[in-house]
Amino acid sequence: MHPEHQYLNTLKDILENGVIKKEFNTGIELKSVFGRIMRFDLSQGYPLLTTKKVFWKGILHELLWFISGSSNIKYLVDNNVHIWNEWAYKRYKEAGEDNLQQAEFIEKLKTDEEFAKKWGDLGPVYGRQWRRWKTSDGREIDQLAWVIQKLKSHPHRKHYIVSAWNPEFIYEMAMPGQSMALPPCHTLFHFTVNEGKLSCALYQRSCDMFLGIPFNIASYSLLTMMMAQVTGYEVGEFVHILGDTHIYANHFEQVKEQIQREPKPFPTMKINPSVKNIDDFKFEDFELQNYDPYPAIKGEVTVVGGF
Repeated sequence: MHPEHQYLNTLKDILENGVIKKEFNTGIELKSVFGRIMRFDLSQGYPLLTTKKVFWKGILHELLWFISGSSNIKYLVDNNVHIWNEWAYKRYKEAGEDNLQQAEFIEKLKTDEEFAKKWGDLGPVYGRQWRRWKTSDGREIDQLAWVIQKLKSHPHRKHYIVSAWNPEFIYEMAMPGQSMALPPCHTLFHFTVNEGKLSCALYQRSCDMFLGIPFNIASYSLLTMMMAQVTGYEVGEFVHILGDTHIYANHFEQVKEQIQREPKPFPTMKINPSVKNIDDFKFEDFELQNYDPYPAIKGEVTVVGGF
């Protein structure tokens, strides 16, 4: 069976068996199941979905942004990646600022450094938690660098976890003004080495199957490949553990179209073999080969504030 059928079968499962829910704040409806799993053998191809075209350049830029430890979307908008625009604009609006439309807001992030510094920041989201986790005694912990170091020296230990879930910055647990724009959906990831192969398991608490999950599969698969290269192991599996697994109502028709398509062979990802430090990767170090997907299927981003 083509590994993409795991994704397509989960879509079918939700449509047929999902429980209808409404987001508490906006009333947006969705169908949801709980607790699913997918596995991808990364030695057999790069799992960029083929039943619709996925925005590969956006995935790579976002991952490099995470790895950099930044939480400001200016790097993304400067590279025409707009997947986080709504979250920054939402914070701007919630602060009582309403003199700019979203397109004007994004353009000002590009051209006004001070404005970008203030309004482009999403708070302590993924990359900052991975690379600059704040401690109560004022230190910053680089979780990713620690995992890399330990994988090299003690590969068979079981505790190589990077967490983005920091209660100090989530919902009402956070101090006023310190909450993340979006509590992390991809909550933590765990590396292990078996027979010289590095694998990664991601636990994702909230899973937007139509728009978000295709990005997440490709992003964490690529991260696993990068980590294998810098730690000196062969690449193993990416295991995706899904918590609340859902399809928003405004994506139902798009999903019905997608599940009629038969998957094509996965593409190949070529990574510059000379890069041996996780912080040295650049966009130009990656080449996607033999990607022949079906046409894209458009859907609106649903901004619900961490439901």
